[in-house]
Amino acid sequence: MPSYTLREWETLPHGDGEGSIPPELAARLVALAKTSTFAGRGGSGVLEDRRHELRARGVVGVLAARGCSLEILPKIDVTPDADPEREKAAIRKRLVHMLAVALDLKIESGRITELDWQRETLLEILIRIFCDKLTEAVRRGMPRRYIGQENDLTALRGTLDLPRQFTRHAANPGRVACRFDELSEDIALNHIMKAAVGHLSRMSRSAANLQRLRELAFVYAEIAEVPTSASALNWGQVVIDRTNRAWQELFEMAQLFLRNRHQTTSSGSGQGTALLFEMNALFEAYVGRLVTRALAGTDFQVRLQGGRLSCLTSLEDQRAVFQTKPDILIWRDRQVAHVIDTKWKRISARIDDPKQGVSQADVYQMMAYAHLYKAPRLTLLYPHHEALGDVEGIHARFQISGQETQLETASVDVSNGKDLVVRLRHALFPETARECVTLQ
Repeated sequence: MPSYTLREWETLPHGDGEGSIPPELAARLVALAKTSTFAGRGGSGVLEDRRHELRARGVVGVLAARGCSLEILPKIDVTPDADPEREKAAIRKRLVHMLAVALDLKIESGRITELDWQRETLLEILIRIFCDKLTEAVRRGMPRRYIGQENDLTALRGTLDLPRQFTRHAANPGRVACRFDELSEDIALNHIMKAAVGHLSRMSRSAANLQRLRELAFVYAEIAEVPTSASALNWGQVVIDRTNRAWQELFEMAQLFLRNRHQTTSSGSGQGTALLFEMNALFEAYVGRLVTRALAGTDFQVRLQGGRLSCLTSLEDQRAVFQTKPDILIWRDRQVAHVIDTKWKRISARIDDPKQGVSQADVYQMMAYAHLYKAPRLTLLYPHHEALGDVEGIHARFQISGQETQLETASVDVSNGKDLVVRLRHALFPETARECVTLQ
């Protein structure tokens, strides 16, 4: 089955020539992309169908249609390499790292080394990680919980259900209406794991992954059949406590595959399957986690997607409208000290453009935050790239006219994961540099 790979905003010609995708396969991918919630009103939010080419947008992941698949990778600058496949492998590693940080997953260095980053797509790599983790977990034993049962037995077990005993069995004293708790594996957490295994079996194209999934399906054969719709699963009944703490990461990964966690997934529509991530949302969650770790142990408190103050109040009914949701609020002494808003965009160097390509709408948004949250410091944080120079961190500082509030533009290098928390702390929060540092 032919497989194609693009980076954000790159194009893939369709036609019969070398390096092109056949028009019928392109049409299948476009139809599948239009089923995504990221497709937007015009249907081209994931994949733009131009006259002679397909163009990827700001959504990454994998589209697997009948007879072909398309992998869209983020536009992350990695060390230039003569081998395009090695460059793609490096980008996949960074994307998986971002997902791991955003979802608080622990992916051991040994497992990362073993993965075939050059030959497998992002989807197959994530499936492999999930299968390996789930196999290790079930070998230690499936989680079980006590579930309340009601049954008519020949001897008393638990407590007697008096109303049922004297109505249903009044003329049959040989049966006893019992209520009791029974330790069972047939619980919501196992239902979700079984659903994830079934879902991934329909998505995977890798023979090795399909073999792992068949083995896991056999393990879960005794668990009750589960609905195919993720919304029908009992997510709210899952309880993670000290007895099953090791299943937290698997539960997060199941949500990654089955629910909208920075992404959209679709399967079984007849058009194919998709695992797509909106890079704006993923970058925001990634940076939010990093900032939280960077300021751990200081007198700053980090709140993600907090605030929610409104810009306007209706004069008719005093209803608040136009609610704001800053990406990151940093509090100190019960006051907002710093607002950070993440933008998955490429800004230009100041030597090329004094405004660095920062949009006017983003500046107006930050000015609204300054007014509502009384924050003395605002930061627009972007991904770092080569044109900005070798040093990440703050690139330009401005003062809002008529105020003492400072607005700054800054960048963080997501292509380099080494000591990223420490680097972020020194770049954006130098006042905390002498305090204890929490590593990644």
